[in-house]
Amino acid sequence: MTRATLGVVCLFACGLLALHAAEPVQPKLQPPPVVPAQKGPSKVDPEMPFFLVCAKACDDCARMCETCSSHCARLLTEGKKEHQITFQLCQDCAAVCDAAGRITAKDGPMSQLICAACADACKRCGDECEKHADDPMMKHCALECRKCEKVCREMIKK
Repeated sequence: MTRATLGVVCLFACGLLALHAAEPVQPKLQPPPVVPAQKGPSKVDPEMPFFLVCAKACDDCARMCETCSSHCARLLTEGKKEHQITFQLCQDCAAVCDAAGRITAKDGPMSQLICAACADACKRCGDECEKHADDPMMKHCALECRKCEKVCREMIKK
């Protein structure tokens, strides 16, 4: 890797870390606001705020896992074969999180089912990325996976 390429990778990683540090902490699932009584049946699910918090956590994690899988692909091309499993786990985790984000955003009837799968996928991906926590990208991915796993597990209880 040339010095210029290494410099770009370092700047990218530092930028991600700086952005992450500036982000507000992921909100805990809060009870939905009290909706005034309406005449007739309500058309809005009072649990919708829970679903939206979960969808955001899943979307954030999916993006980070996609970024980390690209990072792992570069490491693999450099001959670092130990990143094969993180590459695959990040790709799979991103796909599951993407599906969970789409289903929970629309208050889908399979939300609890996909959230259970998402929490498990995030646990596995986060565990593997934590093994490489000396790498800023892998550490950031593990943190996003932990956040998403927590929110999905809370969503399952709803």
